[in-house]
Amino acid sequence: MGQVLHGSATTTEAVRRAIQRSEETVRALAGRYGISSTTVQKWRKRTHASDSPMGPKAIHSTVLTIEEEAMIVAFRRHTLLPLDDCLYALQATIPHLTRSALHRCLQRHGISRLPDMTGDKPAKQKFKAYPIGYFHIDIAEVRTEEGKLHLYVGIDRTSKFAFAQLHDKADRPTAVAFLEALLEAVPYDLHTILTDNGIQFADLPRNRDGWTARMRVHRFDQICRENGIEHRLTKPTTPGPTVQVERMNRTIKDATVKRYHYGSHDELRRHIQIFIDAYNHARRLKTLRGLTPHEYVGRIWTEDPARFKIDPYRHSPGPNT
Repeated sequence: MGQVLHGSATTTEAVRRAIQRSEETVRALAGRYGISSTTVQKWRKRTHASDSPMGPKAIHSTVLTIEEEAMIVAFRRHTLLPLDDCLYALQATIPHLTRSALHRCLQRHGISRLPDMTGDKPAKQKFKAYPIGYFHIDIAEVRTEEGKLHLYVGIDRTSKFAFAQLHDKADRPTAVAFLEALLEAVPYDLHTILTDNGIQFADLPRNRDGWTARMRVHRFDQICRENGIEHRLTKPTTPGPTVQVERMNRTIKDATVKRYHYGSHDELRRHIQIFIDAYNHARRLKTLRGLTPHEYVGRIWTEDPARFKIDPYRHSPGPNT
């Protein structure tokens, strides 16, 4: 078996064992093996013939303090967030934290891999790449002390830019009002909108080929055509394509109605607006390589300004917002 020796070693393990077993003088052994007396004395004192590990005896970070490492470990164990999400959340408190420093810290403490909570997982399938302007729209129900509301949510498949509104009803007029508000809020042109088959967005499948549906175009489709937008519908009983907006619905609910009690609809409206603003301008996303949705939109603005209706930096919150 080959030996892995220190780069500056002057003896092999066989020579070291011979020195440990020999009763000759230090000078005689040094002359026989062509080494210094200090080396002979060193190996005679040791009970093993292998090199001692190099480097610091107690492994520690040269970038992070003990308190910062303790903060990182506690945050990871409490949240069980992935590496990049931990990085984006902790950089506000530890500005000099890098991805590699965080990874090494988690490795030192044996928590670099998250526990498998769901067993065998199916292979992930990526969405087809599209330029910005492909929005998924969906509706969810939320409740306050005053009663039920309908949450309309739209999210861009590529930039992850999100927009949400609360309405008292989930019908055609409110869907149209949401679409018009979405077109007003997004600083760039939309080219595709994906919705489910709800009557808020399209005629029922069994009625789409009828005379009435052909003569009376759905108002949602009319607005899409007027703005050069392709309106796509998911296949019935196939929720996969709208998984992004459904996940966004859950994210909004987890941050609002599932965590807090709201005495009125206006309280919930204000909180959702604050959350959406924080998500678009402050939430760093792994899929955007650490950028926020607003930063990603700003980068596209510099690369392809023809897609934009207005300067997206006008959407940045100012000192009075």
